[in-house]
Amino acid sequence: MKRKLTMLAMAAAVSTAHAAVERIQVVERVPFAPGVTFGEYGAYEKIRGIAYYALDPKAAANASIVDLKKAPRDKQGRVLFSSEFVLLRPTAAQPTTLLYDVNNRGNIAILGQVNGRSPANNDPATAADAGDGFLMRHGFSLLFSAWTWDVAPTAPAAGTAPRPLVFAPPVAKGVKGKVQNEFTVNAPTDIVTYAGMRGLTYEPATPNDPHAQLTERARQGDQRKPIPRSAWRFVEPELKGGPGRVQLEGGFKPDTIYEITYVARDPYVTGAGLAGIRDLLSYFRDHPFEGAPAPRNVLMFGISQSGRLIGRMMHDGLNVDEGGKLVFSGAYLQVPGAGGSAGFNSRFAQPTRHPSMMEEHDYPADAFPFTSAPTRDSATGKTASTLDKARDKQGKLPKLFYANTSTEFWNRGASLIATTPDGERDVAPAENVRVYGFMGAQHYVGRSNKRAPFTACVSTTDHYLPMRALIVALDDWTVKGKQPPASAYPQLADGTLTTVADYRAIFPKGLGITPPEQNLREPRLNFGRRFDTQGIADTVPPKHGDDFETRVPTPDADGNDKGGVRLVELQAPLGTHTGWNLRAPDTGFAWATSRFDGSFVPFARTEAERVAAGDPRPSLEARYANRDAYVAAVRTAAGQQVAAGLLLPEDVERSLKENVGLYDRILARDPSDQGCDYLFAR
Repeated sequence: MKRKLTMLAMAAAVSTAHAAVERIQVVERVPFAPGVTFGEYGAYEKIRGIAYYALDPKAAANASIVDLKKAPRDKQGRVLFSSEFVLLRPTAAQPTTLLYDVNNRGNIAILGQVNGRSPANNDPATAADAGDGFLMRHGFSLLFSAWTWDVAPTAPAAGTAPRPLVFAPPVAKGVKGKVQNEFTVNAPTDIVTYAGMRGLTYEPATPNDPHAQLTERARQGDQRKPIPRSAWRFVEPELKGGPGRVQLEGGFKPDTIYEITYVARDPYVTGAGLAGIRDLLSYFRDHPFEGAPAPRNVLMFGISQSGRLIGRMMHDGLNVDEGGKLVFSGAYLQVPGAGGSAGFNSRFAQPTRHPSMMEEHDYPADAFPFTSAPTRDSATGKTASTLDKARDKQGKLPKLFYANTSTEFWNRGASLIATTPDGERDVAPAENVRVYGFMGAQHYVGRSNKRAPFTACVSTTDHYLPMRALIVALDDWTVKGKQPPASAYPQLADGTLTTVADYRAIFPKGLGITPPEQNLREPRLNFGRRFDTQGIADTVPPKHGDDFETRVPTPDADGNDKGGVRLVELQAPLGTHTGWNLRAPDTGFAWATSRFDGSFVPFARTEAERVAAGDPRPSLEARYANRDAYVAAVRTAAGQQVAAGLLLPEDVERSLKENVGLYDRILARDPSDQGCDYLFAR
C-alpha cells in the first residue's frame, strides 16, 4: 500500500511556480500513525517531498544572502537549489495552523520535547513516533525541511535507514578564504576531528596543507602557542563524507584548547537555506496543497541552534518574502541564549558551531543588537534592535516568544536579550515580544543518571510542560488576538538578575557544590571591515574587543533562582536546581561549566540528617508534614501555573506524577549514596 501511494504521489507532483518556489515534488504520501485518531482532528498523514527553488540575486529580498551573486546561475540568471521536506497533517481537508519546526542538525526536534518521543530514524511514521500526540490533538500541521549542510554522517545501525534532513546549498565556486576550527578532548587521544559538535567543516583547499597552523592554549584569553607543523598531520575522515581529522605526535590532551587554521575554498551559500525556509513557508501560506486548503495560520518553532536561526532570519529580513509579506505570523525561539543575531549567513559559515564557557569564542554566533527594542551600544555608539529589518511592507512584525532556561544565563549570554550591552540596565521587550525565563531548568530536560562527566547530578525540572502551554498560547495570540502570558524573566530592577560575584556570595554553603567563577561573557569580535556589511571575514581568527556584560539569576536562600517563570519544581521544591554544573577535573577545564546541564542537590529528608550534613536548607520534614502535604503543595503550584497560562490543565497530572515520584525516590534513597539513579523513574 505504501509503495502504491508513493508512486501515485510522485505522479501527482505539483509543478506550479510561486515566488521563489519553482515546483513541489511529492515523493511519498502515506498514513501517519496508522489506526490512530487524534481527538477532533482525526487521522494524520505524512507527505514527503522536494521543493525546488530559484533565487534572483538581483532581487532586493535576496540582497542579504551572502555570496548569492557568486553562485552558478541558469539561463535566466537565477540560482537553483532544492530541499527535502516532511509534512504531517490531518487527513480531513480543513484549515489548520502550520507549525514549521526548524530541524536541529538535521533532526526533527519538536516531537521529542513537546510530544515526548523523537521519531525513530528521524522519520515520523508510527503511533510510537507521535508520543502522546499533543501537537496532533491540538490540530497543528507540522512541517520540517532541510536548511543546513554541516551535519556529519553517522554509521547506520543494523536494519535502520537514518534520514537526516540535510541541505545541498549553492556553492560560490573558486572563492577562497581562511578558516579556523577550535576543538578540545575529554581524554587523551592521538587523532581527533576538528569540526564543530556532530558537524562538518570546510576542509583545506590544499590536501594536507603544509601552511596550515595548529595552536594550543589553556584558556580563551591566553596567547596561542604554535605546534610545529612537523609534529602533526591531517588524517582521512573516519566515515566517507565525514569531517577531516588531525593526528598529533604525543597525542592531544584534556585541559587544552586546540585551534587549526588553513585556507579553504568553495564556500556554501549557507544563507540560501534560510531563504529556502522563507519561500517554502510563503508557498504553503498561500496555496492549497494536495487536496487541503491553505493553513489558517503559519508559525515557526526552533530549539537552541534552530531558535537562533529564526533570530538570524529576522535580523536579515528573511522572514519577509519577495512580495513583502510576513511568511510566519508568530515564532517561538526556545533556548536561543543571546538570540542568534550572527552566524548562519556569512562566508564559510558553519551553523553547528556556537560559543559556551570554554570553547568557540571566535565563532560569530551572537552579536549586537540583542534586544527586540532599540538599544544603544555605548562601545560603538550604534543604536539598533534585532527586528530592524523584520517588518513587512505594511510595517507589521511577527509575534514572538523567547524562552531561556537558567543554563542559558550561565552558558549562552541569555541576559543580553533584555539588558543593555554593558549589563547595567533592563531593556523592556518590544510590544510584539514576550520573554520567559524557566528558572532552575537546564538546556534540555535532564535525563542522565550519572554525574560524569560533571561534578553534580543534573537538574530534574521539566520545562517542556510550559513549552506546550506557550505553543498553544502563541497560536491563540496570532489567530484570536488572545493575550499570552506576561513576560516573566530575571531583571536588574527587581534584584532577580545579578553578577556572578554576587551570586557566589549569596549561594548557600554546605551543599557540596560550588558556583562557577564566571558565566559566558559574550565576546565582541572584529573580523575586519567587510564582515558586518558583506559577511566576509578578513581577520581570522578575529580580534577581540571588550566582552559584552552578561548577568545571571539571583539565588534565594535555598540556592534556587529568583524571578522568571516559577516552575512547579521551584514553587514546591525538593532541593536546589541550578543552571550550571561544573566539569569533572579528569575531563579537563574543571573551572568551566557543562555546555547544557544544570545541577540538582536534594534537601535532607529529616532535620537530624540536615544537621549531621551541615546543610543550611530546611529539610523535607520541616517543609512538608507528610506526603499528602507535599502532594497538596504540588497541586497548588500547578494551579498557579495554570492560572498564569504556563501549564495546561491536561498536564497537571503529569506534573504531579513527576514531582511526587521524585519525592518518593528521595525518601527511599540512602543519603550516603551519591549516585544519581534516583533522579528519574525507571
